[in-house]
Amino acid sequence: MTETAVLRQRTHEERPAPSHRGGLLGGLLRTARPKQWVKNVLVIAAPAAAGELFSRHALGRLALVFLLFTACAAAVYLVNDARDADADRAHPVKRHRPVAAGQVPVPVAYAVGGCLGVLAPAAAAWLCGPAVAALLTAYLAMQLAYCISLKHVLVVDLAVVTTGFLMRAMIGGLALGIPLSRWFLITTGFGALFMVSAKRYSEAVQMAEKAGATRALLTEYTTGYLRFVWQLAAGVAVLGYCLWAMEEGGVPHTSVLPWRQLSMVAFILAILRYAVFADRGTAGEPEDVVLRDRALALIGVAWMAMYGLAVANW
Repeated sequence: MTETAVLRQRTHEERPAPSHRGGLLGGLLRTARPKQWVKNVLVIAAPAAAGELFSRHALGRLALVFLLFTACAAAVYLVNDARDADADRAHPVKRHRPVAAGQVPVPVAYAVGGCLGVLAPAAAAWLCGPAVAALLTAYLAMQLAYCISLKHVLVVDLAVVTTGFLMRAMIGGLALGIPLSRWFLITTGFGALFMVSAKRYSEAVQMAEKAGATRALLTEYTTGYLRFVWQLAAGVAVLGYCLWAMEEGGVPHTSVLPWRQLSMVAFILAILRYAVFADRGTAGEPEDVVLRDRALALIGVAWMAMYGLAVANW
């Protein structure tokens, strides 16, 4: 590391913690990670794939499921930050988290996280049915186990995070009683594994320049292994999507163009575009890649347009 980089790192580490903006409520909101809520948009995946997204009943039910899943995720973040408060205080970046900085007392974080973790599945059982409540309960149990021990287990940590994304994609279908096809599960699951392993790969690549700024488990992975995982996952996701797109189910399309087959082009381009950032080691924040890359956004819009036309059989 150059002398300039060392000085820059020391300056960053010695920078005083920011003031407590918004008091206790503001700290709780920041601990709930609003930036991560975009992940929960995946709840619309199954209804969109089935063409049952735009009815009033579906939109209301999906909005409710989005809120419930966000509450469960917030509960996990609160418990995680309360549990890791002492370690976070010694971290150059995480020490600014509200719980580590003292803005949110540890007992309060545990209490609010526990309340959300109980109330969200209970509300789901009352408003959405037992299947949704069971999935949210399973998500909470799995994520809490991840916070306590599973995040330190090789490969299992990748599987748990990937399963969390898959559960988000499944819950919309469960809430509306939509059957989940094998192709949907394969494409969504391996697509999630692609993004998760690309994130880990990017963190591993940058670890040398940001010593101590990433998870300890990465020291046990090799960049070659993580590259293999995200490349394998990308390939299976593309294969699963293409097999779905080519499957007519015995009923020929009556639309102007074969939109479902054409959507393969946009899907593959999106995977290839995201792989550029993964290969560079700059996919450590998937939300930033998806939201800030204009080309990827345009490809995504093109894919959604073609997919929508395929579902509408236009």
